[in-house]
Amino acid sequence: MSIPAFTDVSTGVPPAAGHPWRLSVAPMMDWSDRHCRYFHRLLSRHALLYTEMVTTGALIHGDVGRHLRFNAEEHPVALQLGGSEPADLAHCARLGEQWGYDEININCGCPSERVQRGAFGACLMAEPQLVADCVKAMVDVVSVPVTVKHRIGIDREERYDFVRDFVGTVSEAGCSTFIVHARNAWLKGLSPKENREVPPLRYELVHRLKRDFPGLTICVNGGITTTEQVQDQLAELDGVMIGREAYHNPWWLAGWDAAVFGVGGGDVTREQIESRMCDYMVRESAAHGTPWSAVARHMLGLRYGLPGSRRWRQVWSDHKLKTLPPHEVMDIAHGALREAA
Repeated sequence: MSIPAFTDVSTGVPPAAGHPWRLSVAPMMDWSDRHCRYFHRLLSRHALLYTEMVTTGALIHGDVGRHLRFNAEEHPVALQLGGSEPADLAHCARLGEQWGYDEININCGCPSERVQRGAFGACLMAEPQLVADCVKAMVDVVSVPVTVKHRIGIDREERYDFVRDFVGTVSEAGCSTFIVHARNAWLKGLSPKENREVPPLRYELVHRLKRDFPGLTICVNGGITTTEQVQDQLAELDGVMIGREAYHNPWWLAGWDAAVFGVGGGDVTREQIESRMCDYMVRESAAHGTPWSAVARHMLGLRYGLPGSRRWRQVWSDHKLKTLPPHEVMDIAHGALREAA
């Protein structure tokens, strides 16, 4: 049985404090897999979680289960697709809904050359009518929201009119939620990492989009690393998406439910989260043969900034221990913490 869009599976009710895009964790290649999302859900019950980008080719020609399997605890969870053929995207959007995802998102923001060779990602911003056709094809076959993640511009195109016209054209096809990375994507000369750092952040353009399209849900992404910054953006916009800071400093998520959603986040400790992740590792090993190291790598930032965190990370990264049960590795890691204190 599928779970209604944007419902908290533990309570059966929608997320607190407004719509589900209020605060989310970004799609991040090689990082936001289902193990990472399970970990993040332990920290925040209400944040919206996104998958890594999954290409239409991978779903059409590959192992659908491997790409779309997720844990029921992850809801609300959105599937991000990469592609540029309306029929292929419609087919994959339908698969995503059948597998139980709460939202289908199309990637119009990734600047990598590999993605460009596939004719999707940020380069699609140069073809707003094609993106509109893709959105229309998906909207016609699914009942969950279809959303778009994009940049404010590509290359040296810095006119506000460019992103305004893109949003206007795509919204007419049935998309009402746009997640805007507040940087241009430079399609030549910069690596994906540099594209997250070198082009200047221009939040004012995203704010202007909200003023010009008050009926749309406009969320911002890029360079936001503190709760204060989140609150500042929420004063202007409908939502905030957090990327790498959520991955490197995941304990931040433990304060989101109270600070951003206005609901009690509980008094969970890092130790409790670590123990629950060990339980999950045992479950994953039994169900799918997943080595605990494939899960543990996502929680290495749990003690970010604390004394002894380096030694703790070294234990959880030590492949010589991979034959030990996860809870035993946790005991060793805590022993390393005490020694480092």
